[in-house]
Amino acid sequence: MLKILFMGTPDFAATSLKALLQAGYPVVGVVTQPDQPAGRGGKLRPSPVKEVALAHGLPLFQPRRLRRPEVVAQLKELGSDLTVVVAYGQILSKEALAISPLGSVNVHASLLPRWRGAAPIQRAIMAGDTETGVCTMWMDEGMDTGDVCLTARIPIGPDDTGGELHDRLAQLGAELLLETVRRIEAGDAPRIPQPAHGVTYAAKLERSDELIDWSRPARDLHNQVRALNPWPGAYTTGPKGTLKIWRTSVVPNPRPDAEPGTVVELVKREGFVVATGDGGLLVREVQPAGKGRMDAQSFVNGGGARVGTRFSG
Repeated sequence: MLKILFMGTPDFAATSLKALLQAGYPVVGVVTQPDQPAGRGGKLRPSPVKEVALAHGLPLFQPRRLRRPEVVAQLKELGSDLTVVVAYGQILSKEALAISPLGSVNVHASLLPRWRGAAPIQRAIMAGDTETGVCTMWMDEGMDTGDVCLTARIPIGPDDTGGELHDRLAQLGAELLLETVRRIEAGDAPRIPQPAHGVTYAAKLERSDELIDWSRPARDLHNQVRALNPWPGAYTTGPKGTLKIWRTSVVPNPRPDAEPGTVVELVKREGFVVATGDGGLLVREVQPAGKGRMDAQSFVNGGGARVGTRFSG
């Protein structure tokens, strides 16, 4: 079996690493990002990939800069046949891409060339896409520009959240990776150049992506809310401060003349409807500042919203 050098960091990558280990592939080394501070105390937290590596006693590397010649030389000494990269978090140099004789393959959570870049899952939902998938790709020095090896597609449901889609794509990506590695072993792995048309970029999520602009159509806001659930969350500002909104539905606006951001209806046992630039947004789950997530009916019962309440963004 091929000896694998694995590079990855988050949960999405850990799923692929586990699949390789369960399939019996010898992983000669794992490269992941340095531990990051987390929580109010700022305690360093290992990445999900590091936790898998430690649990299996795998050689672990956490370079701050993978591009450094001494780091590349150290990884070459591991004697890997193939490098697998899944959401690692650093750009690989030409030298790093060539550490393994068979090159480097990547698992990317989109249908390339659509949504190259850092946040393909969230951007696909925010754009209202009804289909996405996973590609395995032969890596080059560009941003997700290499030849595609294999592709798998899945639908995006109208209410799928970023977290739900992430988990499905992580599993799909792990399965596709195993098939890719088998094809590489067999010597018949495809190399399909990406077309020049249809290229879009999934820019890294910024704080501005989280703010709800009520002048936009309700459908766009629904897509924003579900894309950012469970992280980092979409928010608005109301009479009681910042309010994160976690679950919504698109509904008719009973008061089309109302200013966007105005609560126009209370729906018993479901939540409250806010006027938007086009249609109404039924808010179903929220999180007031300093509190946990709650259903919108509980928020209404606590005086958080009534007809006429204004939210701004």
